[in-house]
Amino acid sequence: MTIYEELKARGLIAQVTNEEEISKMVNQGKAIFYIGFDPTADSLHVGHFMALCLMKRLQEAGNKPIALLGGGTGMIGDPSGRSDMRQMMTVEMIQHNCDCFKKQMSRFIDFSEGKAIMVNNADWLTELNYIEMLREVGPHFSVNRMLSAECYKQRMEKGLSFLEFNYMIMQSYDFYELFNRYGCNMQFGGDDQWSNMLGGTELIRRKLGKDAHAMTITLLLNSEGKKMGKTQSGAVWLDPEKTSPFDFFQYWRNVADGDVLKCLRMLTFLPIEQINEMDSWEGSQLNQAKEILAYELTKLVHGEEEAEKSLKSAKELFAGGNAADMPLYEMEEADFTNGSADILTIVQKSGLAPSRSEARRNVEQGGVTVEGETVTDVKTLFSKEQLSGEGIVVKRGKKKFVRVVVK
Repeated sequence: MTIYEELKARGLIAQVTNEEEISKMVNQGKAIFYIGFDPTADSLHVGHFMALCLMKRLQEAGNKPIALLGGGTGMIGDPSGRSDMRQMMTVEMIQHNCDCFKKQMSRFIDFSEGKAIMVNNADWLTELNYIEMLREVGPHFSVNRMLSAECYKQRMEKGLSFLEFNYMIMQSYDFYELFNRYGCNMQFGGDDQWSNMLGGTELIRRKLGKDAHAMTITLLLNSEGKKMGKTQSGAVWLDPEKTSPFDFFQYWRNVADGDVLKCLRMLTFLPIEQINEMDSWEGSQLNQAKEILAYELTKLVHGEEEAEKSLKSAKELFAGGNAADMPLYEMEEADFTNGSADILTIVQKSGLAPSRSEARRNVEQGGVTVEGETVTDVKTLFSKEQLSGEGIVVKRGKKKFVRVVVK
């Protein structure tokens, strides 16, 4: 199986500009490709995970990755997938975030001589002359076509600022610069970036008369069509100080039954044949598959030692010792309001706290965890779907915990 065939088998490819040419370049190790990362936080998160894994796969097949840090585009903000304008960051904030990204990316990508490079688009975007930019690049973009792009249509209702309107042009110019400077012949990115990526291939064709290619990666969505990598308390980060290795492990250990095989295919480096054999797994076997998923991804992000420690901790908590005596509380219909129950109701009804006021105090002081993750917002809701099957493990303090399920 070629690397391109494997990418398709794993469900990673969404759209391509020229499949025949792209598959040929990738399979022969001739792709010099880039993926952009805007430094909107001081850590990468699960949303970046698939891009990093793709870069690793392609590099192992002999292709050369370019990790593009958006020090320049980060000053503007990508409107894709946004209903409001992103918060403006200072130059110092952006630089700090870029430094954090570099350290984390090195766990996935080999940046040794000739293997890969990391560049920052601030190097050229901040040096641009506005009049020159308008003359050199402006004529090659149709405003009508830009406004029809999905990333802009989502923002039109609430108002698209001129600042954000320039983002597509800047990303396209990135591709043009990387093509000229490093021979970059391909851009990869999330499927929501398709319009921006096509802008880059078109700019290269119009200004240089040469072909460049684009391929989008399937977005990591759960069975409900929502982006994965979000929890009740926010994003799942790759920085162990922001999301502990154990919490990271637990996030993947608790994915829905319908998502586990998809995640194994798209994110792990286990042989595709081994994963395909799990297609017929059900019941307790699916729990084993989730454990494999959590272990493999924790090892990839935090190292084998942390993966082993997380696995051991999870087994001690849920599979042995205390787990044998773990009390079970079955939520009844009366416990739900509009199909959901708040954390205070769950803590009180399950017997972890004697009263609602005591439950509130426990939650606000950070003494309550759900599936290993601290919950501090008293308005946090849990749906019947979340409590179905094995339910959730709610813990108060170090020793009191209960498994909560739907009756």
